[in-house]
Amino acid sequence: MNPLLHSNILGEGRPLLILHGFLGMSDNWKSLGMRYANEGFQVHLIDQRNHGKSFHSETFYYDALANDLKLYMEGHQLENIIIIGHSMGGKTAMQFAVSYPSLVNKLIVCDIAPKYYPPHHQNIIHGLSQLDFSQIHSRGDADKALGRHISEIGIRQFLLKNLYWVEKGKLGFRFNLEVLSRKIDEIGENIGISDTYKGPTLFLRGDKSEYVTHSDINLIRMHFPSATLETIDNAGHWLHAENPVQFFDKTLTFINQ
Repeated sequence: MNPLLHSNILGEGRPLLILHGFLGMSDNWKSLGMRYANEGFQVHLIDQRNHGKSFHSETFYYDALANDLKLYMEGHQLENIIIIGHSMGGKTAMQFAVSYPSLVNKLIVCDIAPKYYPPHHQNIIHGLSQLDFSQIHSRGDADKALGRHISEIGIRQFLLKNLYWVEKGKLGFRFNLEVLSRKIDEIGENIGISDTYKGPTLFLRGDKSEYVTHSDINLIRMHFPSATLETIDNAGHWLHAENPVQFFDKTLTFINQ
């Protein structure tokens, strides 16, 4: 059996599980997690396998990620959960909901649709794989080296949050870059063609993002017949970080309906 996923648990109350995206980790959601905790939720900020402080594995596909979540719920004796998933975490959340619908009270999917996405992280993977940690001795060194491949400072800051001291004087990444780079095709995979979850579902998209379009709504409702689609203003793919106030308000309204 797999070890339980690592998590940071905040607050007390109704269980709310939050799943980060590709190359992210639970810490990305700490500020919003505290806000939900203050509203009476027990918030589980979860590191998915091969990310954050969770276990590394050669196996990486959405059925396995959804099963990790089921084992996590059993280990923490959770049921009737609310689940929020962003990007890759949204794919995991969708897979979990269609696989174990009786365990889900409400589903929130952030800036990802139930469709196949061609691989599009290759430049990031390439840039990360070029870093030589025998020559990098500080976060500043890492940022400078990564800047040769990735110009957007926001993306570099997001990725470099994964840095940690493997041992004295040696930095490394928490994510399992070797496996994730090999499994890049899996990140864009979709749920099964006939999979459905009939419970309350909210899809959120950033108004500047191209991940979810109005033309996806029929596909969304085919898999999630109770779904509504709402837009977060002045936000791209990282909608929860770019407009956290509106994101929090829309999600809390949906949860409390």
